[in-house]
Amino acid sequence: MDLSSLVSLDGILPSLKVQSKKQAIQDLSALAAKVTGLPEREIFETLQQREQLGSTGIGNGIAIPHGKLASLKKIVGLFARLDKPVDFDASDDQPVDLLFVLLAPEAAGADHLKALASVARFMRDQAAVANLRACRDVDAAYSVLTQSVIVPNTAA
Repeated sequence: MDLSSLVSLDGILPSLKVQSKKQAIQDLSALAAKVTGLPEREIFETLQQREQLGSTGIGNGIAIPHGKLASLKKIVGLFARLDKPVDFDASDDQPVDLLFVLLAPEAAGADHLKALASVARFMRDQAAVANLRACRDVDAAYSVLTQSVIVPNTAA
């Protein structure tokens, strides 16, 4: 699944100033409400409930908060680069500065898992992550997130 089908320019915060995990989730919930038209509180509660099951901090300063919403029509991604990393209870105990929020319809099933896997795979690309950390504006972050990865054909 291509990230360009998940994230739009209006779903990117390239320089978010927050002091905590909760504030990051609140600010991203507000952005998600603008992008999806759904209530901010519903989005926030969904993301918080998922965090209570276990941190979505996957290590290397990255977190992928995610959840399902009954009234959502399609899978939506949002991205934020934090000005200052915050504690996210990540698996490697490192603070988080890159967040990719993934929201899916209640009935998304396998598509939700495919989207989550695509985001996780993208965030394992060290060059892409370094480029995201260097981004200071929406267009640059969108460009990195939606880049086409060309795998060289090594078969002769």
